[in-house]
Amino acid sequence: MKTRQAFARAAITTALIFGGAMTVAAPDIAHAAAPMVKTAAPGYYRMMLGDFEVTAISDGTLALPVDKLLTNTTADKTRQALDAAFQPLPYEMNFNAFLVNTGSKLVLIDTGAGHLLGADLGKLADRLKAAGYQPEQIDEIYITHMHPDHIGGLSAAGKRVFPNAVVRADQREADFWLSKANSEKATPEQKEHFAGAMAAMTPYLQAHRFQPFTGDTELVPGIRASSLIGHTPGHTGYVIESKGQKMVVWGDVVHVAQVQLPDPEVTIGFDTDSHVAEKVREQLLADAAAHSYIIAGEHMSFPGLGHIRKVGSGYQWVPLSYSEIH
Repeated sequence: MKTRQAFARAAITTALIFGGAMTVAAPDIAHAAAPMVKTAAPGYYRMMLGDFEVTAISDGTLALPVDKLLTNTTADKTRQALDAAFQPLPYEMNFNAFLVNTGSKLVLIDTGAGHLLGADLGKLADRLKAAGYQPEQIDEIYITHMHPDHIGGLSAAGKRVFPNAVVRADQREADFWLSKANSEKATPEQKEHFAGAMAAMTPYLQAHRFQPFTGDTELVPGIRASSLIGHTPGHTGYVIESKGQKMVVWGDVVHVAQVQLPDPEVTIGFDTDSHVAEKVREQLLADAAAHSYIIAGEHMSFPGLGHIRKVGSGYQWVPLSYSEIH
């Protein structure tokens, strides 16, 4: 009898427990789906390079008809290459900048487009703040070249966005884009580029905060300028090295990786000298593949950090793996 009673009590207890659990697990109220957010998180990504901290910052993306902009190829070939890479047209190009904290200097490489190219770009200043920095903290700004998407973020409403920074760029770049004579003989589209460069640079020139250099030059310990002329007359890359680790910020060596890496001979209409730009691209790609250093690309898919691998007669982009371990 005691056994039967014990068994009965156990059965009742089990029924109560599982019955209650089933009641909790099956709510009778339906909830509507949450609204779509439709925005990404603030566009920055941080990594260590030796003792240096590198922060990639997205200025935004812009849809461009690259099948009409790329040269030394055909529109059909461009569309085929993009299709193979699952990229639609117009192509959504990334616009990146890179912040390097050496421990003693805070160096920003390129500044995004500011207000020069519409509302889809010009996000760098806000994303710099989201990354934990204020514009007033930037010590030096290195410009790869003076096209609007690289220099426009320097100024806003005629004032310096980075009031304490010294701006540095190749003297040949400044001589070309800040020349009134060159502007007057330029095409209508080029005139806009000249006007943008002058508007961006003028507040720094007036404050005596522009310090040009020429060619390959060490700018601060661990960062040196490397001449990559061709895309523009003073187009410059920046080589960053710390504790045996190396990164090259290559500016506009590549605009559309899905097309130009498999076929480095493809150029773009924005090149000042497309033949020289092509040779520079081929040389740098070969060197990056041979020596395995990191590339930081202004127009590579954000965060624009990765390696170059040789594949057949062309190359392949190998992005850095995401990491939160430093």
